[in-house]
Amino acid sequence: MTQPADTFSSYDAIGNREDLSDQIWNIAPTATPFMSRIARTTATATNHEWQTDTLTAASATNAVIEGDDATTDASTPTVRLGNNTQISDKVPRVTGTQRSNDSAGRGDEMDYQVALRGKELKRDVESSLLANNAKVAGNDTTARELAGVESWITTNTDFGAGGADPTGDGTDARTDGTQRAFLESQLKTVLAAAADAGGDPDFISVGSFNKQAISAFTGNATREISATEQALNAAVHVYVSDFGNLEVVYNRFQRDRSALVLDTNLWAMAVLRDFQSVDLAKTGDTDRKQMLVEYTLEARQEAGNGIIADLSTS
Repeated sequence: MTQPADTFSSYDAIGNREDLSDQIWNIAPTATPFMSRIARTTATATNHEWQTDTLTAASATNAVIEGDDATTDASTPTVRLGNNTQISDKVPRVTGTQRSNDSAGRGDEMDYQVALRGKELKRDVESSLLANNAKVAGNDTTARELAGVESWITTNTDFGAGGADPTGDGTDARTDGTQRAFLESQLKTVLAAAADAGGDPDFISVGSFNKQAISAFTGNATREISATEQALNAAVHVYVSDFGNLEVVYNRFQRDRSALVLDTNLWAMAVLRDFQSVDLAKTGDTDRKQMLVEYTLEARQEAGNGIIADLSTS
């Protein structure tokens, strides 16, 4: 059939209003699992420092003769470590005209851009804290950079052929080796080593591919189906080890080739300047804001943590 003659339809109309939803859909992830779990402390200089110490090995032969003169035990000094603060920023810029327009899904365009850039800034901080990156002191032409988690862990590690541990003081990055499959035996070895060193890991952080690898460990071979919900439980969210329960978390902002076995009590984010937004000077018919944070990572005792490095990612 055809439309009757002289029928005025929506195809002929000029003044119909547009149908634009007031909802703006954004699925970009914003969760920052590591930063959300570790402590916050204050930095008071661009080179943030702290000290570590340890006890001598336990002795099963500590027996002394009755009435003998006491022998002085040797003391060792603390170890002084430091990390450079890093400045991360986002700068939105919006014209005066756009701020005056009636925009769908938001009021003031600058407010909307500030909200977006703030979420992006948090993601950048999470990525930097977890990075395999050596610290950089910086100068007038080079930005300061912090040493991320991977460049600190050197004691309890498992890595592929050709790989190498960093020094453990933030001055160098981990050397990547040949990638291989993630095995439960690797995780057990690292957990035992961290426990023997005095650590109490409570957190396993992995990328998407190796999150699924953990769910396939034989320790989780028995799957359960809820009769009421008709759902198959095939994922591991808590790994029950011989040394305690560890939360298993998928983190989009770390290297997928590494499984981080962390005692979250042994890490902190030291903040010199907290998250802030500053209006920048006008140079024309635009408004600009600089959103920034200055921070670093405090590795309180790397020996209580571990890493399984050089894992397959596909």
